[in-house]
Amino acid sequence: MINLHEATKDFQKYQLPYDLNLVSGKILPKPHIAYETYGTLNANKSNAILICHGFTGDQFAASQHPITKKEGWWQGLIGSGKAIDTDHYFVISTNVIGGAMGSTSPCTINPNTGQFYGVEFPLITITDMMNAQLGLLDYFGIDTLLCAVGGSMGGMQILELARFATDRVKAIIPIACSWRHSAQNIAFNEIGRRAVMSDPDWHKGDYLNHNLKPSRGLSLARMVAHITYMSEQSLQQKFGRNLQTQEFFSYNLEPDFQVENYLQYQGTSFVERFDANCYLYLTRALDYFDLTTHSSDPASHNNICNKKSLREVFQHTKTKFCFIAFTTDWLFPPSESQDMVRALNAIDCDVSFVVIDSNKGHDSFLLDHPEMLSAVKGFLNGIARNEGITCE
Repeated sequence: MINLHEATKDFQKYQLPYDLNLVSGKILPKPHIAYETYGTLNANKSNAILICHGFTGDQFAASQHPITKKEGWWQGLIGSGKAIDTDHYFVISTNVIGGAMGSTSPCTINPNTGQFYGVEFPLITITDMMNAQLGLLDYFGIDTLLCAVGGSMGGMQILELARFATDRVKAIIPIACSWRHSAQNIAFNEIGRRAVMSDPDWHKGDYLNHNLKPSRGLSLARMVAHITYMSEQSLQQKFGRNLQTQEFFSYNLEPDFQVENYLQYQGTSFVERFDANCYLYLTRALDYFDLTTHSSDPASHNNICNKKSLREVFQHTKTKFCFIAFTTDWLFPPSESQDMVRALNAIDCDVSFVVIDSNKGHDSFLLDHPEMLSAVKGFLNGIARNEGITCE
C-alpha cells in the first residue's frame, strides 16, 4: 500500500506565510500548495498561465506522474510548440488544497496534533482553492495572469477567479464545466461518499492513523464516477456486450463482460494514487459550488439563499472568456456553458464559445482533440498579441 504522505514529501511545494481564512469560517493554518512549472517567466511577469486541474487531477499536467509513471494529463496541450507553448508562456500547474498530491489536505499532518488530519480537516470550497492559489501567484510576484485554463473542477476554479479577482487574470478558458453542480451530479457524489464511508477500513475517517485504507469503498466510488465521465456511445463503441475471456456466459457472479473488468481496473488503479478522505472533501467542494449564491463569499458563508443572476455575478468582470464544451458530455452539458455565454453576452463581455463534436463524453477535455487544441492556441495567441507578447 502506497503511503501518499511519504510519496509526496519531496514534491515541489510552497507554504503560505499566513493562515487561510476559509468560506466556512474555519481557519487552515499556513497550508502548503504543491505545484509544477513549465517554461520561463518573462522580465515583466506578463506571460504567466495558471492551469487548474479536474476533480482527481494533480499538478503534473505536462510531466510524468511520479507515482503512476504515466505522462501528464494535459501533455498534448502544454509544452514546446504546443497549444500552450512553453517556449513563450510560463505555466504554473497546482494541486488544490484538499488534493492528494502534496498540498495540505486530509492526508497530510495536522501541525497542531502531529497526526493525519483525516476528517478533522475543515471543509473547503472552490473559492478556498483559488484563494490558496492566489497566494502562490504572490510568491512568484505575478500580479495578473495572462490566462487561466481549467477543465471540469478546474473550470469552476477559474470561473471563481474571474468572479472575485478579475483584476488578477486577463482571460480564462473554462473547459467542460458549469456555473453550478447539478442535482444529478450531487446525487452521484453522494453515492461515492457513502461507498467510502461504508468501508469498515474507513475507521470513521481516521484510517491513516491506524495504518488502514478503505480501498474497497474508494474503488467502488471511482467505478461509479468513471461512468459519468464517459458517454453511452463511447462505452458501447469500446466494449459493447463483449465478454472478457470466454465465449459463453459463466453463469456466476464474477465479471463476464469487458466493461465490468474495465471498471474494476479503473477502481483498483485509482486507489494507488488517491486518498479516500480527499475524495470525500473534493466531492463536497464540487457540490457546494454555485456562482449564483453568496455561499462562496466568506462574509456571508451562512447565507445561501440570496441568489444572483449570472449577469449580476459577472457584471464587474474585466476578464475575457473562451468556453469549450463537448457534445456528449452529460456531466456538464454544453447547455450549461451556453447559459454563461448568454449572460456574458447580455452584459457586453468579451466571450467566445466552442462546442466540439465528440463521442467521448466528459473525459473529452483530457484528450488531444484537434479542435480543442486549435481553439486554445488561437485564443491564447490573440490575448498574447494584445498584451505585446510574441508567440509566433
